[in-house]
Amino acid sequence: MKDKELKRLLSANVSSIASVIVTIVIPYLLVENFSIYGTHLTWLCICSAAVGAVTIILHIILKPNPSNRRSSLAHKVARFLRCCVYFCMSCIFYHGIIVLYGAPLMESVLETFLFAVLLSTFTTLHCLCLLGPNIQVWLRVFSKNGATSIWDNSLQITTLCSVVGAWFGAFPIPLDWDRPWQVWPISCSLGATFGYMAGLLLAPLWIYWNRKQLTYKSR
Repeated sequence: MKDKELKRLLSANVSSIASVIVTIVIPYLLVENFSIYGTHLTWLCICSAAVGAVTIILHIILKPNPSNRRSSLAHKVARFLRCCVYFCMSCIFYHGIIVLYGAPLMESVLETFLFAVLLSTFTTLHCLCLLGPNIQVWLRVFSKNGATSIWDNSLQITTLCSVVGAWFGAFPIPLDWDRPWQVWPISCSLGATFGYMAGLLLAPLWIYWNRKQLTYKSR
């Protein structure tokens, strides 16, 4: 494993963490009466847009999985459209799963959907940028010993931490503490965000710690 590639991964993950921090600090300084609690839906939109934009830009600059094949403009356009369709399907899928786990079905539909968009940005968008719109490759990467690069390992860890963080964020909601952050879906989205940031930090550390045991084979 090359240290240079690990440094590229670390710089990309730090940039993604910075994009989340910026969505908290900048709107608070520029927008009157802005707060994550009071204007949570606005923050969900800002965070999803900022993290999504940074993810795409980093992928274009770093090109973690470069392809040797030259593709035509039509192929690139078709690939982009497929990615858009997959992302929309991911938002709908997450929305359905969240409802099945107890979110209101008819009430707070917008809140639930924006939370689903945030989760899709933390997980699916990274898969689309790194692996492309290929479900078989996704299944391979998220299977046991399916990673073929440190970027795959980072994707595994970040995705898992985001979903687990969202799940843990739901625990305080039914408690009778009567806190403003218990309103749906504030604690879940914050849990997903902290899980996402924790995954971005843990991934390079875990890879560095286990670098001698990691052997990648092209598949």
